[in-house]
Amino acid sequence: MAAAQLTTDALAEKHRSTLDQALDTIRTRAYWSPHPEHPKAYGENGSLDAAAGLDAYKALLDTRFELDQPGTDGWTGGEISPYGPALGVEYPHADIDVLLPAMRAGMGAWRDAGPEARALVCVEILARISARTHEFAHAVMHTSGQAFMMAFQAGGPHAQDRGLEAVAYAYAEQTRTPGDAAHWSKPQGKRDPLELTKQFTPVARGIALMIGCNTFPTWNGYPGLFASLATGNAVLVKPHPRAVLPLALTVRVAREVLAEAGFDPNLVALAVERPGEGIAKTLAVRPEIRIIDYTGSTAFGDWLEANARQAQVYTEKAGVNTVVVDSTDDYKGMLSNLAFSLSLYSGQMCTTPQNLLIPRDGITTDAGTKSYDEVVADLASAVGGLLGDDARANALLGALVNPDVKARLEAAAGLGEVALASREVANPDFPGAVVRTPVIVKLDGTKPDADAAYLSECFGPVSFAVAVDSTADALELLRRTVREKGAMTVGAYTTSADTERAVEEVCLEESAQLSLNLTGGVYVNQTAAFSDFHGSGGNPAANAALCDAAFVANRFRVVEVRRQA
Repeated sequence: MAAAQLTTDALAEKHRSTLDQALDTIRTRAYWSPHPEHPKAYGENGSLDAAAGLDAYKALLDTRFELDQPGTDGWTGGEISPYGPALGVEYPHADIDVLLPAMRAGMGAWRDAGPEARALVCVEILARISARTHEFAHAVMHTSGQAFMMAFQAGGPHAQDRGLEAVAYAYAEQTRTPGDAAHWSKPQGKRDPLELTKQFTPVARGIALMIGCNTFPTWNGYPGLFASLATGNAVLVKPHPRAVLPLALTVRVAREVLAEAGFDPNLVALAVERPGEGIAKTLAVRPEIRIIDYTGSTAFGDWLEANARQAQVYTEKAGVNTVVVDSTDDYKGMLSNLAFSLSLYSGQMCTTPQNLLIPRDGITTDAGTKSYDEVVADLASAVGGLLGDDARANALLGALVNPDVKARLEAAAGLGEVALASREVANPDFPGAVVRTPVIVKLDGTKPDADAAYLSECFGPVSFAVAVDSTADALELLRRTVREKGAMTVGAYTTSADTERAVEEVCLEESAQLSLNLTGGVYVNQTAAFSDFHGSGGNPAANAALCDAAFVANRFRVVEVRRQA
């Protein structure tokens, strides 16, 4: 191993204040981010500005993505942008029998470096990724279908924040026990005391497998990746086959930093599958894999939890997100907020509301009593107005990530009365993009045959306006939905203190994250790192929260060595 170019002292001088601020913020839950959200903030201090970032992204296209990792036995690729063009990038295909032992080889030195050194290396990785946010944004955009500004923010600074948040929690949990030898003395009356020294070392579980998702490869991927790396584990990144490039770039940066800091770069490696190979199942049950992070379908998440018995498995799966509409003192603000929430990234977020539970007799508002039909019609009008201009629609909607989403959207129109029909939006910059506005379908919550539709996740720009007999019935349906199907988010609108308490009680009992009376610039499908918990780990939608102590604490164990004093 070459001499370290990045010493621990140098990293501490550069990043210790950032780590300390992250540690403080996860305690206070205040707003903070070291990663700029605005594209114009980049271009100085070694960061890429907009033009340089686009050039860097274009330079990756139609090339082989070299990583110099062990066990490469061929090349594979095949990503096609949801906006139309093929990326043409080929990635190393790994012989897992060669790669996994090579990944384990560097874990001893990584363990011995200690929690602070590991955390500082991770912060340096994130800082270098941040400097290339414009490049990463294009990679996220053209693999997920997010519009550019969303890809820039969610795939860049917001993802980096989530990674740093995981590092902070990992550091805090590993340093709960003393890092230096502790002296233990037990009095024995007239006899000499019993004297021991005790050394406590956080020890990694082994190799972590991070299984990436198509829609948010960095935002959903970074918490698990950095939580595992910061707690001493090697990390094997298995991207979604449609969204390899953002995570391949991440792996490359991580390997460069590890090598410069004097550690084995094989602590982070990439496993890209050949078309139809399906290596996730094979990797998940390998004895070397001791941690798995997964975001995706319920079916595969359930399979991982049932079959990867040798590993600690963290899953985020499907849920049915619900909004209870009881009353509001800002009707226009409520409609505007909901319209944006339903439209953002074509509803392709695990936090997007799907079911809107509205009493059939209507709701009270500052604009007078509104019937169920009026509420639904006004919401449809708000969505239509928001997306009436094609340029604005493209900026909010992005592109449908895959043909399955388009098929679900088209099928939804046959499930009930259509209150808002989906329309095709042309994207002049990318004629191959599939862009569709949301559909809103009216359903009767009292009819047994309707629940087959609204009690299943319909991932994409599909929402159901479900008529219920009363707010009390809405709360019972909410409880049933969260308990049986899970939810990443719950929203509610009410001017009644009693109803507010009742909604809160349902969410507390069923472990669902609740947003009340959002009418401004914060939306139910957005969560802020260091402050908001993404998921709770307490309902079927996910068995973990991003991020909390439970998300990191079981990625390592503390091993004690006692010595006679």
